[in-house]
Amino acid sequence: MSPAEKRVLVIVPAFNECGNIGRTVEEIRNVARTGRELSPGEKGDSPLHLHVDILVIDDGSRDATAQEARQAGGMVVSLPFNLGIGAAVQTGFQYAQRHGYDIAVQIDGDGQHDASFLEKLVEPICRGEADMVVGSRFLEKTGGFRSSFSRRMGIVFFVHLINGLTGVKINDPTSGFRAYNKKMIALFAEYYPHDFPEPEAIVVGQQDGARIVELPVVMRPREAGSSSIRYFKTLYYMVKVTLAILLHMIRQRRNKT
Repeated sequence: MSPAEKRVLVIVPAFNECGNIGRTVEEIRNVARTGRELSPGEKGDSPLHLHVDILVIDDGSRDATAQEARQAGGMVVSLPFNLGIGAAVQTGFQYAQRHGYDIAVQIDGDGQHDASFLEKLVEPICRGEADMVVGSRFLEKTGGFRSSFSRRMGIVFFVHLINGLTGVKINDPTSGFRAYNKKMIALFAEYYPHDFPEPEAIVVGQQDGARIVELPVVMRPREAGSSSIRYFKTLYYMVKVTLAILLHMIRQRRNKT
């Protein structure tokens, strides 16, 4: 490993994603094999190289998710039963911290995230310009998949909620396509929101002083299975996450007094 090489762990949480997870792992592997060198920054930094490992967190799947992920070349941690997306992702952070990775990248196991944007997400971290990078569907008109109308309304709600509470404006706060540096790996290995965690994780990071950057990416509709957040669950999701964010901020303020 060269002195400039960054060790990257791609964390792929997956629950009953047989039919999607194999393609996802293979796509990430192809990107890692053919990825370009990150060019030097304006300050004369040396070129950065990426060593990418893939860890699928099988969240108690009842199908062949784990077997399919292994056959595609991913490492697999199988949880004993379904603990939810937050616990699955936190397991990945704990693995990344324990094994000394420089960067963690979160990619959904349903095939909606285009892994070709992986290098774009990690570049601000490699340059020391960000602690957390969020891949956004809404920064540019890319023509990619943008989810249902009801979910887009929920996303707009969280944009305004997070901006009003923290001053941070993230246009796609529900995006699960993200990159994190060692500081964030350590933070989220210790605490990561459990239910519908993405908006609250932005607040948790901001409260810890994280520099959060948002970059445009393209997302795709899932090819198999269905989303766990549908119809009436969108309203439940909005209420539950709002309460979780408010409670976290109250606890943080009490801890500081």
